Amino acid sequence: MTRPHGTPHFAEPRVRLERRDDGSLLLSSPAAPEPHVRQVGVWLRDGATRHPNAVFLAERREGAWFELTYGQVRAAVDGLSARLLERDLSPERPLVILSDNSVEGALLMLAAMQVGVPAAPISPAYSLVARDLAKLRHCLDLVTPGLVFADDGDTYTRALSAVPADAELLVSRGAGPSRGAGPRAARLGEWLQHGGTNAAVEARFASTGPDSIAKFLFTSGSTGVPKAVINTQRMVCSNQAAIAQVWPFLKERPPLVVDWLPWSHTFGGNHNFHMVLANGGALYIDGGKPAPALIGPTAENLRSMPPTLYFNVPRGFGLLLPLLEADRDLARRFVERLELVFYAGAALSQDLWQRLEALFRRELGTTLPLVSAWGSTETSPLVTSVHFAIPRAGVIGLPVPGVELKMVPAGAKLELRVKGPNVTPGYWRQPELSAAAFDDEGYYCIGDAGLLADPNDPSKGVVFDGRVAEDFKLSSGSWVNVGKLRVEAIAGSGGLLADAVVCGQDQDDVRLLGVPDWNAVGALTAELGATATPVERLDHAGVRAALARSLANFNRDRERNSERIAAVLLLAEPPSLDAGEITDKGYLNQAAVRAHRAELVQRLYGLETSPDVIAIP
Repeated sequence: MTRPHGTPHFAEPRVRLERRDDGSLLLSSPAAPEPHVRQVGVWLRDGATRHPNAVFLAERREGAWFELTYGQVRAAVDGLSARLLERDLSPERPLVILSDNSVEGALLMLAAMQVGVPAAPISPAYSLVARDLAKLRHCLDLVTPGLVFADDGDTYTRALSAVPADAELLVSRGAGPSRGAGPRAARLGEWLQHGGTNAAVEARFASTGPDSIAKFLFTSGSTGVPKAVINTQRMVCSNQAAIAQVWPFLKERPPLVVDWLPWSHTFGGNHNFHMVLANGGALYIDGGKPAPALIGPTAENLRSMPPTLYFNVPRGFGLLLPLLEADRDLARRFVERLELVFYAGAALSQDLWQRLEALFRRELGTTLPLVSAWGSTETSPLVTSVHFAIPRAGVIGLPVPGVELKMVPAGAKLELRVKGPNVTPGYWRQPELSAAAFDDEGYYCIGDAGLLADPNDPSKGVVFDGRVAEDFKLSSGSWVNVGKLRVEAIAGSGGLLADAVVCGQDQDDVRLLGVPDWNAVGALTAELGATATPVERLDHAGVRAALARSLANFNRDRERNSERIAAVLLLAEPPSLDAGEITDKGYLNQAAVRAHRAELVQRLYGLETSPDVIAIP
């Protein structure tokens, strides 16, 4: 198969390394950062001038792609900016968006940001999945919105009912909740009938600059209740300039991206959305999700519109790969014009890495770059970027121009800290938390750990080494690297574990609370029939034997207790968003699960072996 572009053009990997007497390392790029635009709206206006008829945004509607060009988006955004200014919105009264990614949500987000009104997208899971709406109410109380948008007023009625009475409601369709004698919700379609700019819009566009707040993005809640991270225009604009500096191919040809990653998080909302806009590309919104019931639409969207760049989280690749491996037509379409594959958000297992490479070799006769990056909501998001060939998963690259990475000894690890124009000034209306997030040199303390891939050659990049706070010691005093062991154990489970909670603090060995992969469990328990309960399936001898066999093989070459799995207890009840066990991105909060299910942890380590605990030889 011949692809139109071939291998992406990356910048040369270069790094400056300073070693301090206290054991800390300072890493930075020797390249001077290139200038960046003053605010996000400049990208849209530049695109509408340079290529007004090129597609910018698209989504599926009634089976076909509904597309908007840069010129059409510019006209709609200017009109919406005028409507927002009429409502006296500001950082004190921002725009809140509750819905999944949509063209309408993108138009509102861009309209707000270009006139100095922060956009605050909130994860739809807080509105639709959570039973008590506690996190949603917390977010609303924190930012005090002046306007709240949901695409479907009927679907989001319960969530919209939680919006304070002084905030206006806006929907694309549906009625929304009754609000006493007042109107239920305004209709976005009516606002869109009045396109074009005016003097007020132009004045606010001119006065909105690098220090203006572009967004409030909420932390995922994996370490407590969500915090509203201030994202300034400088943060997001400097970050995109840095990305393009290490990935110069972005300026050589506009990217085409098919993406599901939510705009309520920095990966999808800052890295991907702004990358497409800043480089004149096209963003096709994928209505699928990395969930068994929703991965099918993702596959069909990729078949219909093959991307040039593909972004996903490890769980997404884990669900998509079986479809690509089984469907040659889908696989060929997927790689037809693909230039690279990017994973982030969590560590990718080596098993998934090898399967992706095997897929590329099967369809292309060669491999494609598998790359990653590292950062957080507080760094908008990029700190390090992979812009060179890496041999395995786990390498997170080198600091991009303008960003400094400090690696500080912390127990058995090196804690990562960050300084640069991409770093947040703090958390909205939480000055104590903001002050505590930075060290005495002004570096943001991100809580992750890393190490040099090659201590003798820092240009080989940094390797992600888990969360500093997640690790613990066994009774022997040996440290357990929770992040690394979790990924390796999942990969070594024979497909039976979708996730795992690593247990064993102050114990003699490591044991797991395992989140089952129900597709794999179902295949082994098919004879039980459709009416079998989760507990009956997990008690099935075939499931227990297969998991024990796989993890015994995993343990075979591991001599240290801190790297072996002694036993597993499979969870019949899935992790709970309301209980804080799982973030809305689907990542397990290790400490929260152990605390919420303390009885199960006790059963794992009981003096008498519980029948539901699977011992690993």
